[in-house]
Amino acid sequence: MLALRRWSVRRAHALWQFWRTLAGRAPRFAPLVHRVGRAPSESLLRPLERAAKGLFFDCRMCGQCVLSSTGMACPMNCPKRMRNGPCGGVREDGGCEVKPTMRCVWLEALDGQKAIASGGNDAAATRILPPLDHSRRESSTWLQAICDASSPGTPQERASSTQQGIHEPVATGDFEEACRSKRIVVTVEVAPPDSGDPAALVRRAAHFDGLVDAINITDGAGGNCHMSSAAAAAVLAANGRTPVCQVACRDRNRIAIQGDLLGAAALGVRNVLCLTGDDVSRGDHPQARPVFDLDAVSLLDIARNMSERGEFASGRRIEAMPRLFLGATANPFVPPYRDRVSNLEKKIDAGARFVQTQFCFDVAALADFMREVRARELHRRCTILVGVGTLASARALRWMAANVPGVHVPEPLLHRIEGAADQKTEARRICLETIEAVLDIDGVRGVHLMGHRNEEVLAGIIVASGLRERSPARAASLKPA
Repeated sequence: MLALRRWSVRRAHALWQFWRTLAGRAPRFAPLVHRVGRAPSESLLRPLERAAKGLFFDCRMCGQCVLSSTGMACPMNCPKRMRNGPCGGVREDGGCEVKPTMRCVWLEALDGQKAIASGGNDAAATRILPPLDHSRRESSTWLQAICDASSPGTPQERASSTQQGIHEPVATGDFEEACRSKRIVVTVEVAPPDSGDPAALVRRAAHFDGLVDAINITDGAGGNCHMSSAAAAAVLAANGRTPVCQVACRDRNRIAIQGDLLGAAALGVRNVLCLTGDDVSRGDHPQARPVFDLDAVSLLDIARNMSERGEFASGRRIEAMPRLFLGATANPFVPPYRDRVSNLEKKIDAGARFVQTQFCFDVAALADFMREVRARELHRRCTILVGVGTLASARALRWMAANVPGVHVPEPLLHRIEGAADQKTEARRICLETIEAVLDIDGVRGVHLMGHRNEEVLAGIIVASGLRERSPARAASLKPA
């Protein structure tokens, strides 16, 4: 079956043409379906569809087939059920984060999309696909193609709602104002406490007073349990800081996430970073069941509709719209590298106005990624902040590269730290050099500092880098989002 699945991807363009031809003729059978009846027709077509698509595409009968948008690779084979591009945890050899022996489904999808694009259809890579409608599982999409004569595509191949009349909102707070300015923007990541007492969180955040524009609060990072991101962000907001509430799709369905967004907004949290989330297997609750009802792109789409249209995902009206400033992540340092720009474009189309990258230890890879970003002028549509940080030793960096999904540390950098008399000082020096290097890349607007429970060191790096003392001329040279 795997061989046939890969055969289908290699011949994606021919299969796409075949599908478009059949889909265009399918409505001719609608009168027959009406005579026979919908239910009997479903009973006849469903097993045929399951057998044929299962053989060639390992179809899971989600009832919302998007094969012609995903290069003839079924996204339901992704353990995280990603429908809009690869997650940030793809391994360096192209293996899946969750199932390392399996090639990432979205790398196959990108291969298929390129094959289809070579024949003149290049829109699929940036088309936003809505989240699954679970009520339609096990239904025949062939029958939908027959009965829906309004489009030659599947019902799921539609333009994102973000392209339909939503206007740019007014600024929602200090962080958004900073992102709209021409100066360097600085954010830092702080993990919420393993405690019901917020005092420790407030003390740790105080290290960054006057040094950063916002403080990210992680949401079960690495699949580990801590105080909820929404609650911790609300604590910081109540204590005069500007939080960015991270929201991961791993642990909650769309109902719970929308409720959390409303609750956070009611408590003064306006900045939201939308994430798909790490696999649970590496965390402290590996027995937990991952949800992944949404991916980062569909979460952005829903959150933007809540904020700018005043609607839940169901279409029901919201009495008072939450005013949110939405962000997303990007990881240029793992496969498919430069091709991840298409996924970034989807996130921006869905509502992301700031982007924070994974740890950058490979400036050359970032520069290559940013060339494609500039070619599509995405840097003019969002504020791009590059992730930087430091650890105490080469051993710690090796552990992180091996155990934190999506982190890539080049061997020459590790050898440099290993050969230093004081590895901690050398790692700090490399972090400062990286900050200088990434800020020289056109389109980069600032940095996002990360380091688990390492607040004093990160605050010292911000001071030593002079990020808050840059000359107006240098800050003004950065292009505004």
